[in-house]
Amino acid sequence: MAPKKLCLAQNKDADALLARNPMALLMGMVLDQQIPLEWAFTGPLTLTQRLGRDLDAADLAARDPDELAKVFATPPALHRFPASNAGRVQELARIIVDQYDGDPAAIWSTAKTGEELRKRIEALPGFGTQKAKIFLALLGKQFGVRPAGWREAAGEFGVDGSRKSVADITDASTLGEVREYKKAMKAKAKNAPAKRAATAKKVGAKSGR
Repeated sequence: MAPKKLCLAQNKDADALLARNPMALLMGMVLDQQIPLEWAFTGPLTLTQRLGRDLDAADLAARDPDELAKVFATPPALHRFPASNAGRVQELARIIVDQYDGDPAAIWSTAKTGEELRKRIEALPGFGTQKAKIFLALLGKQFGVRPAGWREAAGEFGVDGSRKSVADITDASTLGEVREYKKAMKAKAKNAPAKRAATAKKVGAKSGR
């Protein structure tokens, strides 16, 4: 099932590709790190245009790694680190060919439970535990992929009405809300060491150290 409309890239053509092509959606998730998310999710459309064909796991898996890296690095590059991400996308494509008969959607369409799906996603290149939960939440909230226990497996990102990740972006307004949440989390993480040091200092003073 594909959503009526995606708004991750904030670009009509790029979002339409993400909605209809599972390989493009997975690639966008892989690229979504250390760069603005609009840049990451526009990447699949740019790659499609450069290759002159739809993104296909078997095709990507079979390409020369160096040549694919050059395509990623062609200005404007698809990522700040084009070579390493070209490698991740190609390895992802190879896993899909080897384990899912070349069908990216089989990763989620054949999963029986949310926990099984989370583990499958987490095993893919470019996906850690948190990103696996976010992608699971995206599939459940916007693609209708809802195996038993999917919200629980997605953790905080599966909560209905949350504004914490790409799973919750449905327009420019929700994009802004998600950005504000991430900004707040970064600030909290940045201030955490100072707070711990201040607490330790108070404890030390009370104990007479």
